[in-house]
Amino acid sequence: MLAAVVTMGAMGIIASAGLGVAAKKFAVEIDPKIADIDSVLPHANCGACGYAGCMGFATALASGAASVSGCPPGGAATAAKVAAIMGVAAPEMPERMLARVYCTGGKSEAAEKFEYHGIQDCNAAVLISGGSKSCVYGCLGLASCVNACPFEAMYMSDNGLPVIIDEKCTGCGLCIPPCPKNLLELVPENKDVHIFCRSVDKGADTKKVCTVGCISCDKCGKVCPYDAITVDSFLARIDYDKCTNCGLCVPVCPTNVIADLIPVRDVAFIHDECIGCLICKKVCPVDAISGEAKQLHVVDQVLCVGCTICADKCPPKVIEMLPPHKGYSAISGRVMSGVA
Repeated sequence: MLAAVVTMGAMGIIASAGLGVAAKKFAVEIDPKIADIDSVLPHANCGACGYAGCMGFATALASGAASVSGCPPGGAATAAKVAAIMGVAAPEMPERMLARVYCTGGKSEAAEKFEYHGIQDCNAAVLISGGSKSCVYGCLGLASCVNACPFEAMYMSDNGLPVIIDEKCTGCGLCIPPCPKNLLELVPENKDVHIFCRSVDKGADTKKVCTVGCISCDKCGKVCPYDAITVDSFLARIDYDKCTNCGLCVPVCPTNVIADLIPVRDVAFIHDECIGCLICKKVCPVDAISGEAKQLHVVDQVLCVGCTICADKCPPKVIEMLPPHKGYSAISGRVMSGVA
């Protein structure tokens, strides 16, 4: 018995020594920057960077294979910290992207063709006749996108639709793949006018199943001064390379499917340097500007919709978009110098 114990002990010592020698001989040096970079990452391990978690991204960064600005959840703050560790200048960050849900046909607006009592997952529900919604393009309301969000930036409304919390959304895009209807999309943060519908049925068919669906009437396209809206396959679509957020399409939509996400729009104010060229008056789509040639023009705040067309077209650039009433004289109808 004693001999066996001694033998086993000796074998253990020899094996340990061998492992120690092997560990030193075959050791792989790890760049200390990897740990430093990993320490400043958000550790959501969401994969939005294109790598398998934050450590994978940190390793790629240290080797120069990844971009300093490649972490959407971290944003500019994380990029600046990583740049400092890498000893490079902080990069100019790409425009922040936010998730948007392109359907407003909830329980109150969209008809149901049957009651679904299966697994509470959109991908499971869609296997049964395309889902319970009569609109085959509509949100099924089973929160697959919400459950996929690692940042708690989404929740389900009482009307059975996912809602994005802009302040929490990181633009990682993880909510997009779980939606079998392809209703989610990442768009630039500064794009505030949206057509929240994905139905490509004819208008008459859409009206039968949803009160807020696009009926391809093209009223929005006709009123758009920038040719940013076109109707394709019975669905109005916005070209965000042309859209200026003027919002003129919003009030003309008969089904209210176009939304303006700007809570309070700035309105136009004309400074005293106005030369009375009449251009702003001619281009104003709502006749909110009055004035005679070579005289100071004024803007009716009540009529102004904040489309910015007059400011864009003004040759001397004396029209400023400001919050309502800020620096404005109700008597003169223009911006008063020195008024904040």
